Amino acid sequence: MNGLLPNLKPRWSVMRTSYNRCQRLRCVGITTLRDEIAMLQLRYNNRVHGSLLKVGTLSCLFLIFQCCSPAPEETPSHPTTRQDNVREIIHGVEIVDPFRWLEDRNNPETGDWIRAQNEYTHQLLDNLPYLGRIQSRYAELSRIDQISVPTERNGRYFLWKKRAEDDLWVLYKREGLRGKDEVLIDPHQFSPDHTTNISQEDISADGMLLVYGVRTGGEDETELRVLNVETGEDLPDRLPRALYRGVSLKKDNSGFYYNFQRRDVGIRIRYHAIGTDPSEDVEIFGEGYGPDKWINGTVSDDGRSLLISVHHGWGRNEVYVKEIGTDKPITAVVNDIDAHFYPEIVGGTIIMQTDWKAPSNRILAVDLEDPARQKWREVVPASSDTIQSYSLVGGKLFVHYLHDVTSRIKIFSADGEPEGEMPLPGLGTATGPHGHWDSEEAFVTFSTFLQSGATYLYDTSKGTMELWAQDSVPFNPDPFEVKQVWYPSKDGTRVPMFVVHKKGLELNGEHPALLYGYGGFNVSLTPRFSTMTAIWLESGGVYALANIRGGGEFGEEWHRAGMLEKKQNVFDDFIAAAEWLINSKYTNPSRLAIRGGSNGGLLVGAALTQRPDLYQAVLCEFPDLDMIGYYRFDNNNPPALLEYGNASEPEQFKFLYAYSPYQKVKPGTDYPAVMLTTGDNDTRVPPLQARKMTARLQMATSSERPILLRYDTMAGHAGGKPLSKQIEDYSLELAFLFWQVGMD
Repeated sequence: MNGLLPNLKPRWSVMRTSYNRCQRLRCVGITTLRDEIAMLQLRYNNRVHGSLLKVGTLSCLFLIFQCCSPAPEETPSHPTTRQDNVREIIHGVEIVDPFRWLEDRNNPETGDWIRAQNEYTHQLLDNLPYLGRIQSRYAELSRIDQISVPTERNGRYFLWKKRAEDDLWVLYKREGLRGKDEVLIDPHQFSPDHTTNISQEDISADGMLLVYGVRTGGEDETELRVLNVETGEDLPDRLPRALYRGVSLKKDNSGFYYNFQRRDVGIRIRYHAIGTDPSEDVEIFGEGYGPDKWINGTVSDDGRSLLISVHHGWGRNEVYVKEIGTDKPITAVVNDIDAHFYPEIVGGTIIMQTDWKAPSNRILAVDLEDPARQKWREVVPASSDTIQSYSLVGGKLFVHYLHDVTSRIKIFSADGEPEGEMPLPGLGTATGPHGHWDSEEAFVTFSTFLQSGATYLYDTSKGTMELWAQDSVPFNPDPFEVKQVWYPSKDGTRVPMFVVHKKGLELNGEHPALLYGYGGFNVSLTPRFSTMTAIWLESGGVYALANIRGGGEFGEEWHRAGMLEKKQNVFDDFIAAAEWLINSKYTNPSRLAIRGGSNGGLLVGAALTQRPDLYQAVLCEFPDLDMIGYYRFDNNNPPALLEYGNASEPEQFKFLYAYSPYQKVKPGTDYPAVMLTTGDNDTRVPPLQARKMTARLQMATSSERPILLRYDTMAGHAGGKPLSKQIEDYSLELAFLFWQVGMD
């Protein structure tokens, strides 16, 4: 038998490679092929003569040929979709929409179409051989005991916990930092299917009142309720289901300010007095601003001021201050500068993070009593690292920087004198610190690609840090490594990307790879632990995260280089990332998948229509795709038009039409496999876009790769899924990717 082994190994390698190719070509009969391979191994082990070896090899190759042959009975065609071909002229350009009728969710035909698409998706995916294994592993990694960062009020701590058996996060209270946890609100009781959850809106300074939201499914809309923390009973005050964009209680518990949004009007700051009818609530601020502005009001920690911000999309904002309990007019701190200002009030001083005259951000101090611009003081200057945020805790100023897209937290006195750096446990992502100006307790969270979330308690007076809580995820990071690479985009811009894989990976171009990106709205993508990524890595995959333009990783210039007429830079950066992975021999187009959600769904939608040859599979989640029709769709995010552009305006129509994925689908194109996901309760990104894109891709593709839609009638952009449903859905998405890229 030993004499046969040298000859067997190369043949087995060829057979295995062919088998993987069959998987990537969506072939069937895999079980039969595996059985035949097992039989061949048995024959070799029984010292079969060379002549039979040749016959066995030919038999296997014949089976591989059969495997790669079409099998219509195993891979049914997608449902057919009626075309209505609505024609319109927009700024002199004729636009033909073949599936305009799918925009109407109330049309029974649309409901029938959704059911048919879901059935088709499950018909193809439910019986994949590795789906059960993925679900089991996803459950192992997800069903663990977890705890959030606590919020302290007058010695009482409020925190969220999710035990291994829980579907939803439960809100607890604790008397003292080391006290016993008591359930305050258990959202499992709100609905039998666990699709109703709650949000902690604000807690009074004395820890006696809690304003919380009740959300059905994943919609943005909530109902506001007020809880007496001592008795555990709701007060009669109940604000009806609507769009609430923040709540802030007065320090004396007499009422609260809230940011109320109407799609047609925009956001207004209102005031609700505890014990009164919500219909009597008065408007405090917002008149004259349209629906494309975000307005936010927050009570200062000392309870004396209402701090107001007006955001013009993600490009700039204004800052105002109202003195609570007086008839003094609202004071404008800044309303005429094209820049961002993020303010907090402490000790009669407004502290503001800004990119004004500093694209990587700096920190300013403004006298609340005399906010004249010529008297503004720079407390922390700009540096080569980008300031992401700041915190005012324990009488100190903590500034969170990104250094090559990883967290650093530096400490300054109130006057800006450097006092060292917080000792983070490695290269990763920190949030916080969270705490109060007059408290020495500061809570910081930390995560990496390979380490799940941990919460640390930092003593601001002693400078010491201790582990306070650690997620007990059963994942071993030791076999894997993380690299950061820099690659050139189409215009020569250097773009960073994290690449994660098993140690000792051979760069032979044959590894399954998953590329993720976002690229918009000033959002920074930093190293964080993900259950989906962990399973991908354990299964031998390469994971890549590209920090493309449009994000906030390198300040406002990086953001603006990927918005409005420069949005194509975002897609070029992402495409260049895929090309780099291929050229560097991590993978090849038949083994490369891409994933993105929301604005990231637009990203992968543009990538698949501009370079369909680069990818085997695309996972497109809750996406924006019809950028020509976007301005006329009902949604809760009209300020997004200031980031994307508005096709009703001739000049902006030009650059939107140049890339809008829905309009760029071309019949007869060899498209990759695509799985789109959305849900009826997505009131932020209209789900009609995923419906129409599914139909158009199914009509246009010339490849045999599937175009699938997973449509959830309960889920939305704000989540709304119990953990059991998350495990089911995300496992299905992973199984789709495994299937397409040939992952075992």
